[in-house]
Amino acid sequence: MGEELELIFIPGPGIGHIVSAIEVGKLIVNEDSRLSITYLLINDPVVREYTNSRQFHPRLRLLNLPELDEASSDFQTKSKLPEVKSKEKVDRQKPLVREAVVGIMATKEARVAGLVVDMFCLAMTDVADEFSIPAYLFFASGAGFLSLMEFMRRLTDEHRADITEFRDSGEKFYVPGFVNPVPATVLPAVMLDKDGGSAAVTSAARQIRKVRGIFINTFQELEPKLFQSFSISNEDKLPPVYAVGPVLNFQTSPESKYSDVIEFLDQQPRKSVVFLCFGSLGSFSEAQVKQQAAALESTGRRFLWSLRRGKQSDFSALPEGFLERTKGVGRVIGWAPQAAVLAHPAVGGFVSHCGWNSILESVSCGVPMAAWPLYAEQQMNAFQVVEEVGVAVEVRVDYRRESGVVVGAEEIAAAIEGMMEGEKGVRERAEEMRERSSGAVVDGGSSRMFLARLVRDILDNANASA
Repeated sequence: MGEELELIFIPGPGIGHIVSAIEVGKLIVNEDSRLSITYLLINDPVVREYTNSRQFHPRLRLLNLPELDEASSDFQTKSKLPEVKSKEKVDRQKPLVREAVVGIMATKEARVAGLVVDMFCLAMTDVADEFSIPAYLFFASGAGFLSLMEFMRRLTDEHRADITEFRDSGEKFYVPGFVNPVPATVLPAVMLDKDGGSAAVTSAARQIRKVRGIFINTFQELEPKLFQSFSISNEDKLPPVYAVGPVLNFQTSPESKYSDVIEFLDQQPRKSVVFLCFGSLGSFSEAQVKQQAAALESTGRRFLWSLRRGKQSDFSALPEGFLERTKGVGRVIGWAPQAAVLAHPAVGGFVSHCGWNSILESVSCGVPMAAWPLYAEQQMNAFQVVEEVGVAVEVRVDYRRESGVVVGAEEIAAAIEGMMEGEKGVRERAEEMRERSSGAVVDGGSSRMFLARLVRDILDNANASA
């Protein structure tokens, strides 16, 4: 059988990162029986609830890191962006991670073959260096964002550019692997943040170049020219990049909890329902909610709307009488079992914030999208699915929630109609991507071959480091 080897995996904060990390871990340990994985989880109530209520693969072990005392921390940041605060929170976990690694190595039940870090946890590669352990990056976003990070690092390090000066500019960038020039208006807010965000992205891009390999939750057929650009030989290229996706979990919530939602969909004609859902942090102002409601009502289309304001469901922003007028046509719900909804044959279109997991779920189900990004790298993702991949129409790819702009009902309705009517071939393209995504993960598919190569390289690097 050979020597047993252990990977230590540090997922990023947030349930989306945890789910993806666990799912890709299953693929890795199933590829080679010598491998097992220990996850070091940053303390979070939502994550604990998720992990405590489920059974995982027998060769996956989950350890919660101790809770840090925020009051005694020297944590300070001027930035208001949640991704900057998340990175700062992760960086403070380094002593806890170091202590956990020491404990794992002391057991000697299996030799540590590598430290896998999430894209938010790149500072932890310092711990890998301390123990002479190979480090790997699990990149939970798309290959497009990875290429953009490297492009902006080059602008900063080699051309002394100040990326933050591109905010609100008309600049366009020829990023390797993109067919179309990328407008500055879709750059992630964190890249344009003068209060630490831009510097953090550049620092992360530098750290990426130190890892032994990068595996991405995407598939080659979704972003083909990006993978061509990664493979072009040059003396300043990234570490090996492996496309191992789509890595998804379509059973993140008990079906019985949302049986009424599924029953509603069961009663609707095939591909007739517009599904609106904007992620766990996706919320809008009262004025914007009213415009969304007016748009839905004006189209007369069947809909399922996951409406959340702040961290709670709040229907008080809906126009007076809206629920009564749309009764029998649509449903407004709080939290949605998104993957299960997208997989339902009644769903014909997805109005989405374009989080990467949401894009992969939509593509895997062959559902076209209307792109309405809110934060993080979602503007970049929206640009990709509209302009590069062609599986989405645009609400506004450069929309930023912090702008305070209210998109009018007419504009929203036009995007919904375009999506449902298959404008610009988005429905045909979505179906094509569905077939390619399913083909990527079967025996002989591109992602299966990348996975085998990744595991082989992990084993080879572990043996070389022994």
